[in-house]
Amino acid sequence: MSSSSPAVLRPGVRKREVFGWAMYDFANSGYTTVVITAVFAAYFVGGVARSAPWATFAWTLALSLSYGLVMLTMPVIGAWADRHGAKKRVLMATTAACVLGTAALALTPQLSGAAAVALAMALVVLSNTFYSYGESLTGAFLPELATAEGMGKVSGWGWALGYVGGMLTLGACLAYVLWAQGRGLAAAHFVPVTMLITAAVYALAACVTFGLLPERARPQAQAPESSWQQLRRTFGRAREHRDFMWLLACTVCYQGGVAVAITLAAIYAEQVIGFVPSETMVLIFVLNLAAAGGAFAFGYLQDALGHRPALAGSLLVWVAVCVIAALVTTKEGFWWAAGLAGLAMGASQSAGRAMTGVLAPPAQLAEFFGLWTFATRLASIIGPLSYGAITWMTGGNQRIAILCTTVLFIAGLLLLLPLNMARGRQAALQAGSGGPPGPGASER
Repeated sequence: MSSSSPAVLRPGVRKREVFGWAMYDFANSGYTTVVITAVFAAYFVGGVARSAPWATFAWTLALSLSYGLVMLTMPVIGAWADRHGAKKRVLMATTAACVLGTAALALTPQLSGAAAVALAMALVVLSNTFYSYGESLTGAFLPELATAEGMGKVSGWGWALGYVGGMLTLGACLAYVLWAQGRGLAAAHFVPVTMLITAAVYALAACVTFGLLPERARPQAQAPESSWQQLRRTFGRAREHRDFMWLLACTVCYQGGVAVAITLAAIYAEQVIGFVPSETMVLIFVLNLAAAGGAFAFGYLQDALGHRPALAGSLLVWVAVCVIAALVTTKEGFWWAAGLAGLAMGASQSAGRAMTGVLAPPAQLAEFFGLWTFATRLASIIGPLSYGAITWMTGGNQRIAILCTTVLFIAGLLLLLPLNMARGRQAALQAGSGGPPGPGASER
């Protein structure tokens, strides 16, 4: 982070605080990499559900239930955290809940049949809900650390370090899986251990965040309205934040496609292309490596070119990824799609968080990041659930489902066109926040 300067970090922010913030991305990325993408997703479909025709749909349904819970509750939790200056306290509680839920997934192989399916789905709903809370809350710290002109870089640092954390966790799990397979042990033996490894890395790395990242927000004067009333007022004043609303609409579309890649990549690789579990884990490891590079480089590119054109470029790459994945028939060809997906994933995910930070009023950071989380979780319902439904309706044809995913990225591109970052930043600073105006955001 040698590029830290007054143009990047806000006055009084120290590098160690930024490192502590970025370490939360390091901590929680192992959850999505191992549980949602590489290991437990494929184990649920092939092991817990015994590759039943409804297995992929059941997996996407469990995730969708968790995202529905987050949509209903996160904006209000964010509003409450803003009012009480309690983002860090809530982050610590949600982290503990996700860690415990992840560790409990190790119990699923102890059951069989409908009981195993029910337990696995319940624990995925629980752990993924609290993971989503943590992701939103940590994002709300970003505008306290970075200036408007530096949010792309700082967000990119966090995502890049996050993918490193995902690779480290997955690498540790892969080492154990290879050791277990070498001794003839089945997935029912090594999957529980990977869940415990993931929970342990999450807990230990998050402690670095809690030790280094301060809570800068202070409790606000208690207004007579409740958090729900405050949230309704924010929606009612949507015209004052129309560029933020355009961003949310764009996010619902393109993040739906990203969610398909995150939640179904391992299933597609094994069920359609023919990867075995160890090959899938190596594939996801390399995908994370590409994503780390994409997030880091894109952070600088985003601040140089402008948020909107940079995000548009990443969405075009996503369209190419879907087309390639739908057409290739060999493992070698699928590797090309995975590499491009990694670059696009790091870029597009970093962009959304940075753009939200620019457009959020300084006194409503957790609330507006809660709205952003509402959009990303709605996307995570629309994308994977539609993928699962298309797969089910076409008799298991996942190639058609992945090709249909291009529609989400194209819609995201179209919804990005009316967004004006300079106008949106001005609206955020005029929202009566009382926060110090930062440098103006680029109009792009």
